[in-house]
Amino acid sequence: MSSLFRRLRAARNAILVALTVLGTLPAASAAEIVVFAAASLKEALDDNKSGDAVKISYAASPTLAKQIESGAPADIFISADLDWMDYLEQHNLIKPPTRKNLLGNRLVIVAPADSNLKLDIKPSFDLAGALKGGHLSMADPDSVPAGKYGKAALEKLGVWSSVRAAVAPAENVRAALLFVSRREAPLGIVYATDAAADPRVTIAGVFPDDTHPPIIYPAALTADSKNPDAARLLEFLASPAARPIFEKRGFTVLQ
Repeated sequence: MSSLFRRLRAARNAILVALTVLGTLPAASAAEIVVFAAASLKEALDDNKSGDAVKISYAASPTLAKQIESGAPADIFISADLDWMDYLEQHNLIKPPTRKNLLGNRLVIVAPADSNLKLDIKPSFDLAGALKGGHLSMADPDSVPAGKYGKAALEKLGVWSSVRAAVAPAENVRAALLFVSRREAPLGIVYATDAAADPRVTIAGVFPDDTHPPIIYPAALTADSKNPDAARLLEFLASPAARPIFEKRGFTVLQ
């Protein structure tokens, strides 16, 4: 039995039957908790997961938000940026009082693991030259948070125009990471936590925080959620007990 489980059980003073990194369901509960989470959260939310108490669907934040808008059954939405949570809130699809800013992250450039490339990411740095005619892998810069952060950073640094034609847009940040780890692209822009999750890549450079909007992962209950365990799970994610889980994977905990 994990120490996290013991702390959570003591805090709630209840009999729990299913252990996951996300929390547990009371013994009397028959409904699973459905979480829609940004793809970059996979390892953090899957750590030590056991049982079927929580079902997690991972994808790009816009994909998940649109699925919720279309009526997909979800109890909790965790986005990789504020924009897509704002979108659902503006359409009355979340419960605003439950909204929390959970996590932060860093934006990096990755290369295959055996690369010795080191990039000094600063205004007008030669990213196009570093690509050597290859593609720059990144999540779709028009809609996916990691891609939007990446484009904003490259624009501020004055190099977007020089690499825009080389961009290979991916459906989510993990797909962008995969292009590099499979050597289908020499470089990619992903989160630091993604780079840490794949031993087949190495970090070639870290974007200064002031080159892009703050990377924030908000979470909230969906408007249609009626599962009381989902609210308890969200409280757990924002609690001190969950901090080591996220910090182990490289996230900054904001709560």
